Amino acid sequence: MITLFIIIATCIVSFMAFSNGSIIDKLIFYPPAVSQERQWYRFFSCGLIHADFGHLIFNMYAFYSFGNFVEDTFGDMFGEPTGTILYLILYISALAVCLLPTYFQNRNNYAYRSLGASGAVSAIVFASIILNPTAGIGLIFIPGLSIPAFIFGIIYLAVSYWLDKRGGGNINHSAHLYGGLYGIIFLIIAGKIFSQYDVIAGFIFQVRSYLRM
Repeated sequence: MITLFIIIATCIVSFMAFSNGSIIDKLIFYPPAVSQERQWYRFFSCGLIHADFGHLIFNMYAFYSFGNFVEDTFGDMFGEPTGTILYLILYISALAVCLLPTYFQNRNNYAYRSLGASGAVSAIVFASIILNPTAGIGLIFIPGLSIPAFIFGIIYLAVSYWLDKRGGGNINHSAHLYGGLYGIIFLIIAGKIFSQYDVIAGFIFQVRSYLRM
């Protein structure tokens, strides 16, 4: 339910912004506006807008594909309403946390802007990977082929790190990288505080069982 609500809200705001530049200007992540005008809300509001339909569809499809599983699993792990609350906190906090390195690097860069929910979506994707590391994840550029989630996660983090260090382009690879890492850390800490389930031990057990096959 929370996943669907976030998708609907994000789509509505993004659709409105596609034809209204002032909405983008008010919501986009613009580091100088944060550092000089204290517009901290931009850490979160930028996740409601996207560059174009392709950007929006890709993010929301990925979020839907992994979000429902994570939301349901959180309910099982932590009980209700704790699971739902933690899931919502993970998504919202990931919007800001994934952008912290970007902010400190560009807080006086008047040419820099960033938008989209990719960092928060990455946090949800990696929470799913830790919870179900042997699930198959399809590769868009190779139809019909899927790889275990834990292998996909390693590749994803490595590629995001390399692209971030290389620089250039209009994609904030740093947000992808730190969003994914934050999703892992959040899940481990939440598991220790609110559940009897050992997240790390469960992940290792599933991967070892898979590799023995």
